[in-house]
Amino acid sequence: MNQVQELEQAILARAERLAGEYRDRASRSRDNILREAAERLRMRESREESIAKTLADRTFRQHVQASELKMQTHLDRMRWNLVQDVERALAGRMKTFSEDLQRYDPWLDSLIVRAANLIEEKSLVVSANSRDLQRLAERWDAIVETLPSHKTMTLSKEPLETLGGVLVASRDRRIRVDNTYEGRLERLRPAVQQVILERLLPSGFDTGNLFSG
Repeated sequence: MNQVQELEQAILARAERLAGEYRDRASRSRDNILREAAERLRMRESREESIAKTLADRTFRQHVQASELKMQTHLDRMRWNLVQDVERALAGRMKTFSEDLQRYDPWLDSLIVRAANLIEEKSLVVSANSRDLQRLAERWDAIVETLPSHKTMTLSKEPLETLGGVLVASRDRRIRVDNTYEGRLERLRPAVQQVILERLLPSGFDTGNLFSG
């Protein structure tokens, strides 16, 4: 009977040791599972935070780009309006200049002589607006006397639609020097626009060379 009791006690002791080992193993497994779950949660939160930051950065850049585009559109519109304002101011100045006959007539004559010297053709035609053609006709003989002796020049019978200035061309119209207001403005337009960008004020334009040569 003592041997049976000893055997039972040995079995119970063995069972207790095994139970303790399983408890310890289960506790370690639980701790490992909790650590792994916490790590996965941390990584998930980090990943979601990174995605949220990326989306926020992208949204911010889109807003910035949209604002920049809107501002650029506004600046382009303002630049165009400034160009239009300057050209209107120049047109008014040209009209005033053309009414000052003591200055305008000699300037017009000088444009004709200069063009005659530039064009190699011997026979040339001068075109202008109807008012200037009439005034040129009144002093045409004096103008012709200032031309090179081998050049012949006539006034066109068809007036130009221009604020002022002259267009001198060979008779076949293949060679021409356009010194009308519109022609000179077209050639100066890049410079005018550059001044606008630099000064952003129409009153700052240096436009004297448009009328004085």
